[in-house]
Amino acid sequence: MNKTDMKEKKRNVFWRLQAFALPYAGYLALALLLVLSVTALDLYRPIILGNVIDLFKEGGDFNDIKMKAFTYLAVIVLIFVCNFGQTWILALTGQKIIYNVRQKVFEHVQSLSLRFFDITPVGKIVTRVTNDVEALNEMFTQVLINLIKNTIKIIGLAATMLILDWRLALLGFALIPLIAVLTYFFRSISRTTYKIVRTKLTALNTYLSEHLSGMKVIQVFAKEETKNAEFKDRAEDLYHASFREMMVFAIFRPMMYILSIIAVVTILSAGGIDVLKGTITVGTLYIFHNYITQFFEPIQALAEQFGTLQQSMASAEKIFAILDDDTRIHESAFPVELSKVKGRIEFKNVWFAYNNEDWILKDVSFVIEPGSSAAFVGATGAGKSSILNLIGRYYDIQKGSITIDGVDIKDLKIADLRRAIGQVQQDVFLFTGDIKNNIRLKNDSISDEDIVRAAKTVNADGFISRLEHGYDEHVTERGSTFSAGERQLISFARTLAYDPAILVLDEATANIDTETESLIQDALAHLMKGRTSIMVAHRLSTIQHADKIMVMHDGRLVEEGNHKELIAKENGYYRKLYEIQLENQ
Repeated sequence: MNKTDMKEKKRNVFWRLQAFALPYAGYLALALLLVLSVTALDLYRPIILGNVIDLFKEGGDFNDIKMKAFTYLAVIVLIFVCNFGQTWILALTGQKIIYNVRQKVFEHVQSLSLRFFDITPVGKIVTRVTNDVEALNEMFTQVLINLIKNTIKIIGLAATMLILDWRLALLGFALIPLIAVLTYFFRSISRTTYKIVRTKLTALNTYLSEHLSGMKVIQVFAKEETKNAEFKDRAEDLYHASFREMMVFAIFRPMMYILSIIAVVTILSAGGIDVLKGTITVGTLYIFHNYITQFFEPIQALAEQFGTLQQSMASAEKIFAILDDDTRIHESAFPVELSKVKGRIEFKNVWFAYNNEDWILKDVSFVIEPGSSAAFVGATGAGKSSILNLIGRYYDIQKGSITIDGVDIKDLKIADLRRAIGQVQQDVFLFTGDIKNNIRLKNDSISDEDIVRAAKTVNADGFISRLEHGYDEHVTERGSTFSAGERQLISFARTLAYDPAILVLDEATANIDTETESLIQDALAHLMKGRTSIMVAHRLSTIQHADKIMVMHDGRLVEEGNHKELIAKENGYYRKLYEIQLENQ
């Protein structure tokens, strides 16, 4: 990307950010007015003191001096009120804007296809939603307004000094070319160092998220020391990057301070001679001293604020990269509404690949009748689980069609489609909270009685009732305090409470002990009753009762029929799988 394209991209990012601020334009305008008032009062304050100095020197009337003192006090009070007002308004407005940005990012992330989460590290997403969004806060609450404030303050100071004494003013401005060069290099270096810091922070968050999730594996294989060393390397990378960023500021600020001291000494030297000559008054020299001291502060602030603005823009680019990601399932502009889902599922010549034309499913066609049960079997990688994901439209197919009750699922509302499908997976995910809310999942239409009824039906009530707090028992992250079987029973209760027309079971009985498996098999019988049920299982003994068994091999449907029919086929795929499992047992 050339420099012109980069500038255009940053310009677009800036205007897109302003779209978030537009609803609060009135608040921001009021804050700007208060900021300008503070700037004007700050410029007026030294003039009052300069006049008082001249009145003392000339033996002025005490009443005039007293009036100037009251005026100065009034200016100080007004500055305090205006500063408080603009700080409060900007803080409130900034937080509202950041809240909206964070909500929009999270809402968009939820709308993305599962493919996005397959290829994007969780830590990276967390960094975007938290750190990068928070980086915008300072831009909205301080930088934009203060950029205007400091620009106006510099212009005001320069104009006032030129009016008071243009020769002294030009003498004070002599260092501006050097300041401009230093500021240019500071902005360039600070932007580079900040990008490095953000990259290192994202890498650290990604590493941390992944390894906290896999902590059991780390401890099982006693890899704590290795992982400590890896984490230390990433933490040191972030430390050194942050240190370099701080050093840039540590060098720039003192250099600006030295230049301001040189300017003050120059003004005092030249101005002192003018005072002795009677060209200017002592009060005017005081005003010049005050102004030249103030003159360098907004210049330094502008340089740092430009750096912060660049940092915010870098974070905004990353945020908009997420918002612009279009790997999501697009809903039809005129979706079809099914008043009642019967559950007839049909695949017609379906081709599907996660990447380009690396086909997972190849020309797959089948029909599952309403209320019947179907099972998919086959070797690992044959495409069984992909079929389940496609029914719920978590991914879109490249060729063919998938219909439910004769309607293409691409023409259905995504929410309606997924509401009609209850999916139970091998790896059950429980949210932090309690058992009751893990079954209800924030659906207030599901009463406590419905929850208990569902739990009793799927045999989950037995172990839940034995818990100290019953259905209010606290659930830790991922439900780690419950056994695999208990988590599975809770997921069955969750599915039954939502009363789906179609039931999808992906290895729901895998890795379950024999005693719990009997409970689960009984729960499955209740779950499957009156519903179109689709199962994937490696243990053929768990799917022998299915009305139809479909055998997948290398992405193709090679056999279908019931258990008895498939066993009768000599040299059939299903028969071979069945015989292998018998030998292993």
